[in-house]
Amino acid sequence: MSAQSSAPTTPDVAAKDFSDLEISSTVTTPAATRPSSPIPAALPPSPLASGKHKICVIGSGSWGSALAKIAAENAWKRNDEFHSEVRMWVREKIVNGKPLTHVINRTHLNSRYLPDIKLPKNLVATPHLKDVVKDATLIVFVVPHQFLHTVLGELSRPGVLHPQARAISAIKGVEVNGTDIETFASLIEGRVGTPCSALSGANIALEVAMGQFCETTIGCPTHEDSLLWKAVFNAPTFRVNAVEDVNGVSLGGALKNIVALAAGFVDGLGLGGNTKAAILRIGLSEMTEFCLEFFEGSQRETFSNESAGIADLITTCYGGRNRKCAEEFAKSGQPFDVIEKKLLNGQKLQGTATAEEVNNFLRARKRVHAYPLFEKVYLIAFQGLPPKALVQGL
Repeated sequence: MSAQSSAPTTPDVAAKDFSDLEISSTVTTPAATRPSSPIPAALPPSPLASGKHKICVIGSGSWGSALAKIAAENAWKRNDEFHSEVRMWVREKIVNGKPLTHVINRTHLNSRYLPDIKLPKNLVATPHLKDVVKDATLIVFVVPHQFLHTVLGELSRPGVLHPQARAISAIKGVEVNGTDIETFASLIEGRVGTPCSALSGANIALEVAMGQFCETTIGCPTHEDSLLWKAVFNAPTFRVNAVEDVNGVSLGGALKNIVALAAGFVDGLGLGGNTKAAILRIGLSEMTEFCLEFFEGSQRETFSNESAGIADLITTCYGGRNRKCAEEFAKSGQPFDVIEKKLLNGQKLQGTATAEEVNNFLRARKRVHAYPLFEKVYLIAFQGLPPKALVQGL
């Protein structure tokens, strides 16, 4: 005999004809509350006679090429607001008997830094810096910081830049002179007179170029700058958030490379997730406090809430060139300059230079003791301290 269900049964209800009921609604949703497709905000007017903004990119490494790809795609889609051609500065080299710029423009590939990634046809590799920036109103700086002074020297000559041009820096690092420290966005603005924003985030160049979804942060001096740079870079797989914190975004992109060296030492020593998590937490704390102490107006939320802060730190400490080279340093004991040549295919290591610059600055300010992780990374990289001493005294 089967058990009876204890669930309540539906009572028998006589069928009723509802056809005579009025079910239409006389209420309409107010237009102000109805969802609609977002309409891009109108951009600040271009100073060019064409009425369109003109984008150029100074730099053609993996990160420069990835950003140039996005900018060129957006310029093509919004050709009523942007000149469709985007020029990218390429330091000329001979590859298989042919100039590199000719190879890129013919094949639409930068095979040295972004193999197998097709570049837009409206992205034009150009060997002469003056030709790249001619009439450009929006200039993207993404050269290795070692070359920035040379570039700025050429651009600061009279008549080279459009007088109403704006710039953005995607360069990681800081400039130190004794007790003074400066971001590259500030340096660019001071040398060539253009308002300069900063772009940084959890952005591995190859993944960005492949169209894998990620976020980035743009720190802008004004709302007008944020509208322009968001239009240049925002894309379905490259989500941009703009904040009015140029220093915070710049410093996040620079200081995280010091912490990434520490994470690489942890990996090279074969230590586990607990240790690495502790290094990331301590590193984020030192990054935040450094920026708040030495850069007035910086926002703590840039580090805790934005891609330029915690997200970029996580990505860099689990991937990227600084972690990779530091792991090899801890394993092999080879100097960083040897490891750089062996592993980076001509690219430059940024974390070691930043660690040295920051240590020099903190010593000049007598504040080294306040940032023990930054000090340990410097001592291991430059003064022969064994990597296993990294966690002692943190």
